[in-house]
Amino acid sequence: MQQGFVITRQQRDRGQTTSIILWLSTPDGPVKLCVDDQQSVFFVPQEEKARVDALLPSVDPHAYCKAVSLSTFQHTPVAACYFSSVKRAQEGQRVISGAAIPLYEGDIRLADRYLMERYICGSLLFTGQARQRQGYLEVTQGKAKQADYTPTLHHVSLDIECSQKGQLYSVGLASEKDSRVIMVGTPEDNAPDWIEWVDNEEALLGALERWFAYYDPDVVVGWNVIDFDFRLLMKRAQAYQRDLRLGRGGERAYWRDGGSNKSGFISLSGRVVIDGIDALKTATYGFRSWALEAVAQTLLGEGKAIDNPHDRMASINRMFHHDKVALATYNLQDCVLVNRIFAHTHLLDFLIERSRLTGVELDRVGGSVAAFTNLFLPRLHRSGYVAPNLASEGWIASPGGYVMDSKPGLYHSVLVLDFKSLYPSIIRTFLIDPLGLIEGLKAQETGEEAKTVPGFRGGVFHREKHYLPALIDDLWQARDRAKKAGEKAFSQAIKIIMNSFYGVLGSQGCRFFDHRLASSITMRGHEIMKTTRELIEAQGFEVIYGDTDSTFVSLGGEKSSEQADQIGQHLVSEVNGWWQAHLSDTYGLDSALDIEYETHYQRFLMPTIRGQETGSKKRYAGRVIDRQSGESRLVFKGLETVRTDWTPLAQTFQKQLYQRVFDGDEVDGFIREIVERTNQGEHDDALVYRKRLRRPLAEYQKNVPPHVRAARMAESENQKRGRPAQYQRGGWIEYVITVNGPEPCDYLRSPIDYQHYIDKQLKPIADGILPFIGKEFDTLALPQLGLF
Repeated sequence: MQQGFVITRQQRDRGQTTSIILWLSTPDGPVKLCVDDQQSVFFVPQEEKARVDALLPSVDPHAYCKAVSLSTFQHTPVAACYFSSVKRAQEGQRVISGAAIPLYEGDIRLADRYLMERYICGSLLFTGQARQRQGYLEVTQGKAKQADYTPTLHHVSLDIECSQKGQLYSVGLASEKDSRVIMVGTPEDNAPDWIEWVDNEEALLGALERWFAYYDPDVVVGWNVIDFDFRLLMKRAQAYQRDLRLGRGGERAYWRDGGSNKSGFISLSGRVVIDGIDALKTATYGFRSWALEAVAQTLLGEGKAIDNPHDRMASINRMFHHDKVALATYNLQDCVLVNRIFAHTHLLDFLIERSRLTGVELDRVGGSVAAFTNLFLPRLHRSGYVAPNLASEGWIASPGGYVMDSKPGLYHSVLVLDFKSLYPSIIRTFLIDPLGLIEGLKAQETGEEAKTVPGFRGGVFHREKHYLPALIDDLWQARDRAKKAGEKAFSQAIKIIMNSFYGVLGSQGCRFFDHRLASSITMRGHEIMKTTRELIEAQGFEVIYGDTDSTFVSLGGEKSSEQADQIGQHLVSEVNGWWQAHLSDTYGLDSALDIEYETHYQRFLMPTIRGQETGSKKRYAGRVIDRQSGESRLVFKGLETVRTDWTPLAQTFQKQLYQRVFDGDEVDGFIREIVERTNQGEHDDALVYRKRLRRPLAEYQKNVPPHVRAARMAESENQKRGRPAQYQRGGWIEYVITVNGPEPCDYLRSPIDYQHYIDKQLKPIADGILPFIGKEFDTLALPQLGLF
């Protein structure tokens, strides 16, 4: 048997049967694995079998229904319905549902079911009848089983340049094997040899097909590459009434629209297309702006030279008509930037490891529910159950994470103690699991409470029949090994998967949702955090705040780093020891709870809610000393500095003001100078608001916030000047507040309202910290008066 890694998966009806097509990356090159004669299946109650038997012949003469040793979560026995093709199974679902007969697992795709039932997560071993094709090996009558194999995938970064009407100018391609720009135009003297010249758009599409066939990438990456680049490529191919054959084996690309305001989908057989924005979001990255140049500046310290969209379009048009070499250079730079972002963040490694851990596709955005289903469903079947359907009604929300009322103040020496992966550790410790809930309730009904662990809101969990605690335990150990080995992408993938399991169980979009599951996690978390606070305060320290899994402890005065570390380690030992003894004595459980000493803030601010005396939540700031360099740094949580809807002026002012207060420096002259320079126009570049239009512009009717007013003004000016619309479908707008209200930066025509920025940007920030040192912004902001 050979080893491989699944790049793409499809199911295809061929006559009266269905084949599963798995394109694989292997050590010896690409393989097309064909698993033939696969039957589609879903389940119905056994008591409805006679009615189903009567309906099946009209749908599929080869379909049949037979009783199996599985039941629903309500302990209703089920029968399995088998169909010769996917199309006939879909028709069978329609007919059976139309007869008001319940059915289960009808939404599980055949290819997904084939892989998950064999515990195949990305990697596999395969065998079959092999035949060499042009550029790949085709294996028919294939069979596969799970394996542990990490592939080396070859990727290309793709980017197009075009006119504002969608006419293709060029396509940039950057990979380890070859980098070039395919450019429409006549070859120019002294042009670099990495430019491939073609006569027209259709010739460009053909050259692109030949490049893919020859260099054969596994993965295509880009920036908004699906909804912009591939959408346009498919439209231009359609305009020439031709297919776009970019898949392996010369197979054509398939495009599917995502519907109103939703992303589309591109399918290339044997290749996967990954959008950099979606991949970074899946890996839990966040940025003030998702523009390529903004992300590149943040991560790499470099970006593109042209930023303004109107300047960019005009420059691209100018270069295409007058300096095609410059346009090709610009085009290729985009491709290189995307490659550098993927390399810097180890994004492709992260997606590979996520697939190896859960079996989700490489290009799956989010994918937490799919990951859980892949891991849990085959284990559930082996315990005698079919999965429930999505609940469409009767949904009950579970409480959120624990958040303690804070004690506002400016403190010396505050420690943060964190429970390591609190929710996964609760699942491990208290054996929380969908199967465990069903078996626990059954044991309770039969008077076998000794076999159960109590949860919340009526939930009880079986001590032996469960899978999720062991799955998390395996992931936990794998993450510890990955961290020790310095495998950052692997460690990050595991962390995200582990932490997603609570969210999945608390999500109405998951078939295993049950409010008793989610509540037994969050309410147990509340109990743990409250008890931990009592344990710490019994040691003589004050807990000033708690949030989900973090406890903030004031040491009552200034402490050295050594003293703080000693106290922190002592509290960790006391709390962990208490929980181990308590859970063993009370429940007979082994504790997986592990509180850690994370941070020592030498100075710490817990502000009040703006305009009130009550302490805020999820908002604080502090100064910490780096243990290795000895340098201090400021940490902000939930404050203006880390929020995208505050101006750069406000963010810079907050950092500088807090640094001065924490250092004990004077602030009077500093505040007065900032106010005066703002009034004098010296900070105009830092007064820009940048806000996202989350809906199409026309949908803002009743409440019209400032950024929408600015966007409408910009669109009016765009129309007057013959420029394309920018904000009709949403997007990001940059604007300033003038004496005549909000105006877009591109079309600023009124004087800036400096008093707005002083009152709405500087004053709220200063009022968050000055009262704790006995000062007022309004007094300090007054201009300095002379003696005469």
